[in-house]
Amino acid sequence: MNNKISIGVDVGGSHISCAAYDLNSRKLLEESFSHSALNNQASKEEIVSAFARLLQTCIGKLDGEQIEGIGIAMPGPFDYVNGIGLFSGLNGKFQNLNNVNVESELQQLLKLDEVPIRFINDATAFAIGEYFSGKLSGTKKNLAITLGTGLGSAFLSDGIPVIVEDTVPENGCIWHLPFEKGIADDYFSTRGLLNRYFERTGTKLTGVKEIADLAIEDLQAKELFVDFGEKLALLLSPWIKKFKVETVVFGGNISKASNLFDGAMNEQFKKEGLDVRVEYSDLQESAAFVGGAQLLGEEFWQSVKTQLQHM
Repeated sequence: MNNKISIGVDVGGSHISCAAYDLNSRKLLEESFSHSALNNQASKEEIVSAFARLLQTCIGKLDGEQIEGIGIAMPGPFDYVNGIGLFSGLNGKFQNLNNVNVESELQQLLKLDEVPIRFINDATAFAIGEYFSGKLSGTKKNLAITLGTGLGSAFLSDGIPVIVEDTVPENGCIWHLPFEKGIADDYFSTRGLLNRYFERTGTKLTGVKEIADLAIEDLQAKELFVDFGEKLALLLSPWIKKFKVETVVFGGNISKASNLFDGAMNEQFKKEGLDVRVEYSDLQESAAFVGGAQLLGEEFWQSVKTQLQHM
């Protein structure tokens, strides 16, 4: 069987990375991995040029193989169907891509006018990657959560994102749900953990790993993660019940400290009457490469495309 190569791209607030993926064998081509820093406050020209340079680097590692296209995991707000940025400035990122047709700009820079470039939400790409190559493989109804700078989520049914059913929250997202004095994103994120540690101790830290390292001996840090696990289960439980979730997979930097909150979270799930399988991603960032690249599988793309207009 001939190789059928697409490129998956993961766009973050401070970086962009990509890798080629064989759609037939469902394997990432690790030697093609490419990474670059990215300034989300830069001009449109600088940002799009950074995208193009990285993609050219990745394509250059493929020994002239023909690519089916490019699938980009992109944070919102974004018009995923038409490849246009909708960054009004509310989230403080990529404002200079507002109303920019990123697909068209990249096709021109890369001189790949006939090669499709497709887009999907970054958390959804993570979920799809886990379905095709990770911990959600073989499952029917599941939930993927990314815990990091923000709180990402995606509900999948047979690998297809579910956006508008009444069994999922608006847009399949949980970040905006009311929680305690604010919204879920304020609580279940890096800034949430750092803010609560400061409130408890008066000490300012710069990352979750610092709190996790302290938790071995620091009771305040340890209790912070126990609280995180219990409250996360409380947030997710109603939607796990509504959507009849079989498996929840967690990714993102905070998930790497799962040993500090997993026990409390699972205990709370039991109190809520749930027997849900909980997994932690081995793929992490690579799941977004797989999810993005998978958009170039035509049958899959047609199924996903009907949902993208609601994202």
